[in-house]
Amino acid sequence: MKGTRILVVDDERNMRNLIRIYLKKNGYDVIETDNGIQALEIMEREAADLVILDIMMPGMDGWSVCERIRERWPIPILMLTARTDTKDKVHGLNMGADDYVVKPFDGEELVARVGALLRRAQVSHANTASTPAIHVPDMDIYPDSREIRIKGEAVDFTPKEFELLLLLASNAQRVYSRDRIVEQLWDYDYEGDIRSVDNHVKNIRDKVQKAQLSYDPIQTVWGVGYKFNQKGTSS
Repeated sequence: MKGTRILVVDDERNMRNLIRIYLKKNGYDVIETDNGIQALEIMEREAADLVILDIMMPGMDGWSVCERIRERWPIPILMLTARTDTKDKVHGLNMGADDYVVKPFDGEELVARVGALLRRAQVSHANTASTPAIHVPDMDIYPDSREIRIKGEAVDFTPKEFELLLLLASNAQRVYSRDRIVEQLWDYDYEGDIRSVDNHVKNIRDKVQKAQLSYDPIQTVWGVGYKFNQKGTSS
């Protein structure tokens, strides 16, 4: 994908070299750094389309970097880890990561996952670009600017939290299972735990409650999944 710029953040030189070789072979432009602090500095001055981010780094770990990026830039984040613990993966996804690759990995698989994340980001942008705003009691969702306002005040949501709330709000009559939400927001080959959906729902609920929304916008349909609470009734 010519012209697409990827930021690689890993403190292991050999790992960065390996990733760079595969990405450049497939036409990507690569920026790289060995630490999280410099990664944030690079993000300030250069536009990156995707970040490949190692977790275990000295100084600022990958989870912290992921969270800081998510506060400001809605770009895909692919995390690298030598850990196979599901809790670690769920934690990273809750910080805003879009996908995980476990070391050691196959280079072609890494490139395939990068491509899938970039395609989903493009489709998401195309799907929301012409979508009208959604207005419910005390809450407004603006797909074009990816902004949610509660009682007129902007509330910060991670990209996945925004996409989850938008998905439910855009299909208010439909009940979504956790598996279906994963298919819609991540991918069919997502290897994480579907409990991550519950964690994202919890985070959304915590944020809207903190913003003093008088009702829960996500209704739990026991034994099935979730739907949008469009009438502002309790769930």
